[in-house]
Amino acid sequence: MRALVTGAAGFVGQWTSQALLRDGWAVTGAALEGIPSSGTLSADNRARVEWIAGDLRDDTVLERLLDRRPDAILHLAGIAFQPAAGADEAGTRAINVGIAARLLTEIARRRAADAGWDPTILVIGSGEEYGRHEADEFPLPETAALRPATFYAATKVEQERLALEAHARDGLRVICTRAFNHSGPGQAASFLLPSLVQRAREARRTGQPVRIGNTDVTRDFLHVSDVVSAYISLVSRGQPGEVYNVCSAVGVRVGDLAAEVLAAAGVRSPLEVDPALQRAVDVPVLVGDNAKLRAATGWTPVKSRSDIIQDLLDAAS
Repeated sequence: MRALVTGAAGFVGQWTSQALLRDGWAVTGAALEGIPSSGTLSADNRARVEWIAGDLRDDTVLERLLDRRPDAILHLAGIAFQPAAGADEAGTRAINVGIAARLLTEIARRRAADAGWDPTILVIGSGEEYGRHEADEFPLPETAALRPATFYAATKVEQERLALEAHARDGLRVICTRAFNHSGPGQAASFLLPSLVQRAREARRTGQPVRIGNTDVTRDFLHVSDVVSAYISLVSRGQPGEVYNVCSAVGVRVGDLAAEVLAAAGVRSPLEVDPALQRAVDVPVLVGDNAKLRAATGWTPVKSRSDIIQDLLDAAS
C-alpha cells in the first residue's frame, strides 16, 4: 500500500510520514524543496520516503505524484498559520483552495480513465471553520454552522466544499477533517504552545515576565501524534463524503494553559499580557465534539495536555 502525503516536509507532514512508515505503508512525500534537512522525521525514515520536490501548482509535479497511483492521499499542504494567511490573501487562496481544486480535478480525470485506481483522499480542514458560537453549543458537532471569522478559516471552508462536491459529482473517496489546535515537537515557534515554551525558558534564564497575547480565549488541544493517529484511522475506516472533527473535546483557557507551561518549566515569573501579541480576530471559544470520529474508527487520544507540554520542553532542552 502506498500513501501520498502532500506537505510532507512540514510539522504534521513529518509526523504523518513517520506513522505511515511505522504502519507498513510505502510513502511518497510531496515537498516544495524536497527532503527536509531538519524536523522530527529521523534520518533513516527520511531515506525511506520517496521525495518529490516542487510546487503543487505545477502540472508536471502533480503528474509525477499521481503517476505513483497511491492507495491513499493525505492532503496536508497549505498555509496553516492564521496571521500569515491574512497577510497574503491571494497567495493563501491559491495554495489552500487552488491546490486542492487542481488535485481533486486531476484525480477525477485519472480515475475515470483507470478503473483499477480508486484512492482514499483525506482533506485536512480546521476547527477554525466554525467561528463564533454561543456557550451552550459547545462542544461543537460536525453539524454546527460554519461561520469562518478569518480569511484562513474561509479558505478551509471553501476547500472542504470543493472536496465534498468532488465526492458527490465524481464519486471520489474523499474524507474531510476539521482539526482543532494541536502541537508537539517540531511545530514552529510562531504557534502558541511552542512560543510559550520558548518564553518560559527565557524567563527562567532572565527572571523577566512571560509575555502572552489574549489569555481569555478557550481552545481544544491534542498532541500531534494523536491527530496523526486519527488521520490514519480515517483513511482506513472513515466514510467517504463525511466530515470528522479531530479534537480532544476538552477546552482550556489560554491563560490557564500558560500557567501549566510555567509550572512544568519550573518558572515563577508572572504572565504579562502584551497587546502586540494579540490577534485582530480571536474567536472566544473553540471546542469540538469528537464522538463521530470515535464511533467511526475507535480512535481515542493517548496523550494528555501535560504530555504535549513536557514533550515540547524536552525537545527544546
